Amino acid sequence: MFWISAVYAAEEAASWNERLVKAAQERTKQNVTYSGRYISIRYPGGDVPENIGVCTDVIIRSYRQLGIDLQQLVHEDMRDHFELYPDNWGLKRPDTNIDHRRVPNLQVFFSRFGEQLPISKNAAAYQPGDMVTWMLHRNLPHIGIVSNRKSSDGQRYLIVHNIGLGPREDDFLFGAKITGHYRFAPQAK
Repeated sequence: MFWISAVYAAEEAASWNERLVKAAQERTKQNVTYSGRYISIRYPGGDVPENIGVCTDVIIRSYRQLGIDLQQLVHEDMRDHFELYPDNWGLKRPDTNIDHRRVPNLQVFFSRFGEQLPISKNAAAYQPGDMVTWMLHRNLPHIGIVSNRKSSDGQRYLIVHNIGLGPREDDFLFGAKITGHYRFAPQAK
């Protein structure tokens, strides 16, 4: 009986990851200008204008396409456990307009509610649907979703992310120092 349950769970996870990757790949068809400026947005279900965004917006919009509102989930956890989140911005309370759009906050959230996986130099450790975070030059945190398409040499999966030129799918897995590796496959409400 356990084996059947484990197989079913694995199939469900694979299906979720495939859907997440497809949603992320859809983001690459959108014309988005890189902009991380602070904007007041509605809550829950708020978003910055669809023609702007940053790396976190690729993640947020991909999950939202599957019925998961990271704005609400991150806010609710920060409201209840604010002390667990980074104090990088000098805030005294959560802010529904921006908290979910910050890589360090997503790292805490995914660690708490998903799987925090080992950081590896082995490309095979990173599977489609995984989230990877990096530290770019000038200490700029970055995040992307592992694709199901491989690099031209077939050695590693591509990454769907927005590193400044709008959402792209390219060979970036080892393009900067990896700071986190996560898997988050919740149930849609």
